[in-house]
Amino acid sequence: MLALRLARGAHPLVLLRRLMVAAASAGVGFLLLCTLSYAVAGPHPSDPALLRLAWCLAPLAATVQFAVAVARTDPGSRPRQGLSAVGLGPVRLTALAAASTAVSCTLGSMVALLFFLHLRGDLTGMPFDGDAAELLAAGQPLPLGAVLLLLALVPVAGAGAAALALRPRRSVWGEGIDDEPEPAFEAPPGGLPWGVALTAVGAAVEAYAGRGTGGGGGTPAGVLAGWTLTAVGLAMAGPGIAHVCGRVLQSLHPGAVRLLAGRALMDDARRIGRPLGIVSAVVSALIAASALAGERPQPFGPLTGLGAALVVACTVAALLTSALEAKHARATTREGLLDLGAPAGLLRATVALRAVVLLVVFAPITWAVAELAALPLRR
Repeated sequence: MLALRLARGAHPLVLLRRLMVAAASAGVGFLLLCTLSYAVAGPHPSDPALLRLAWCLAPLAATVQFAVAVARTDPGSRPRQGLSAVGLGPVRLTALAAASTAVSCTLGSMVALLFFLHLRGDLTGMPFDGDAAELLAAGQPLPLGAVLLLLALVPVAGAGAAALALRPRRSVWGEGIDDEPEPAFEAPPGGLPWGVALTAVGAAVEAYAGRGTGGGGGTPAGVLAGWTLTAVGLAMAGPGIAHVCGRVLQSLHPGAVRLLAGRALMDDARRIGRPLGIVSAVVSALIAASALAGERPQPFGPLTGLGAALVVACTVAALLTSALEAKHARATTREGLLDLGAPAGLLRATVALRAVVLLVVFAPITWAVAELAALPLRR
């Protein structure tokens, strides 16, 4: 109930972000229900339903990532003075953020169920009733347990991921809650080499899948597994790449702009590095898919386009939300610089320089990964 009351009195932009999470959850729920209807329609030896369910994992992961990013920027999840006295300490605020995420995702799952039933023809009285009855296997009954299980995936995964990401950290002595922020400019420990290794393994898996079909364009399972490894690798390497960019930017006797931009990149490496890596993986997949658009049909029919749109929208929205979180984290520093007499143009130049550096570094990486992904599929 407290989560509902806080949601009702939240800022309009906060409500908009929560509605976007609900919309993404509705899209994933609809994809899962479509996969279930495809499975109950009968056996499909050439296109197994399990493979279509595996394709739904990419939109599911992107939606959960976006839900976590929204939960991190929610003002209701930030500890403030006086809240512990009324029972809203760090642990309770984490539970509250997880509950708010679950509410938003559950709303989306309910919308997905209603929309699915209307398109299937099970509910009447609204436009488009039964327009997709043949596609959604209207003549076959759906198992209630499977429907509830699939619709609960996004709320449970989103709430669990939000609770894990916002959990209060213990102090180094193991006593009490450590409310101190993470050390500024600390390099992300060991993610860059592991990320590069996983990216290479993903490219190798895609190459093997493409070679194994004799020029048929690769099996969907192999391509999906390879792209998943590549996306995980880029997500792991992203913070390290952003940190290295910041360190290089402020080297060799930097001026004020380069110094501030480099320090900010190093400080924000953990916040924006992982979303940047995921966006890089998604964009590289889109580039590879566009290069092969006329060579093979969509492997999963209409689900391919809907799932790809959800992945793109959620990853870009998560990146923008993480950038907003980084901006809020630097608010005190920005105000201090302005109080010291720093011109506003200097701060804008710093922001522009950070964006340009990240674009210059991640654009070639994205293009290289896209070429590696498309090369075996052209054979």
